Amino acid sequence: MKFNSKLAIAVFAGILATGSVAEAQAPQFFRIGTGSAGGTYFPIGGTIANGISAPPGSRPCDKGGQCGVPGLIAIAQSTTASVFNNAAVQNGELEAGMAAADVTRSMYLGEGKFEGKPHAKLRIVANLYPEDLHLVLPKGKTINDLSDLKEKRVGIAQAGSGTQVAVLQMLEAWGVTRDNIDEAELNNSQSAERMADGQLDAYFYAAGWPVAAMVQLSSTKGMNLHSFSEADLKKINDIIPAYIPSKIPGGVYEGIPNDSMTPAVSALLVVSSDQSEELIYGITKALWNKNTRTLLDNGHAKGKQITQETALDGIEALGVPLHPGAEKFYKEAGLL
Repeated sequence: MKFNSKLAIAVFAGILATGSVAEAQAPQFFRIGTGSAGGTYFPIGGTIANGISAPPGSRPCDKGGQCGVPGLIAIAQSTTASVFNNAAVQNGELEAGMAAADVTRSMYLGEGKFEGKPHAKLRIVANLYPEDLHLVLPKGKTINDLSDLKEKRVGIAQAGSGTQVAVLQMLEAWGVTRDNIDEAELNNSQSAERMADGQLDAYFYAAGWPVAAMVQLSSTKGMNLHSFSEADLKKINDIIPAYIPSKIPGGVYEGIPNDSMTPAVSALLVVSSDQSEELIYGITKALWNKNTRTLLDNGHAKGKQITQETALDGIEALGVPLHPGAEKFYKEAGLL
């Protein structure tokens, strides 16, 4: 191919006038730790990543393009969820993570299981939605309370998850420990597969309904959900204040027509204090724009419950600070 000197000069002049493409559109990657692919964190995290992104070269928001932070490429990464995500944010291995409120508080303060190991860099961007604890049983099976799980094969969620931390606390209050159950540390999809194969008598998973793996399980092998009594819900709330009474509506899963009363904990979007105020302000603003609202409403069912009006619910009582960038946005929005 013949070298065109005039074309080369014209291109070079254009670069001088406008700045190089690399300089003008240098991408900034932003990793969001979520959960297993069969849960709720992963699809919700993917929607958030889409909403806050505006890759270099993308069309402007007002011309039908993405309405996120210019140059930002956010990526949802599948992880083992809350504990892992918070630790990775603290250590700088992830830029953000989704995590349960109770675990985030314990890790930030260095309490309970995390005694003496405070994760002081954790900062909150938003309260997202309630995660309902699903206690899944085989089709046609019921229990009176958690003590009935003694000597059973029980999925206690994967290591590194907030669900496992909370579930072990709950079980202990009913005299159930790793010593008197055959415990299985599995993610939601693995637990559903084991139950379908008859290898589990029960399993726990905290997530926003409907959970994809449970939808499949209920429509194939069938399943049941334990409905906690009012007294048991109060007992759980006394043990773990971040878990409040909630319900999984009847009809969410095939073959379960009645409401299932259960404890629930808020899911949070968490970042590090090392992240700049400007960046997190831009991300928070993008999270609550009209474009992201549309993505949330048309995605996973829990997306509709993620609203700007509930973004600060429970945050002050939790004791974990907002990131200054998020705080700036909420003050401008009149929410603080």
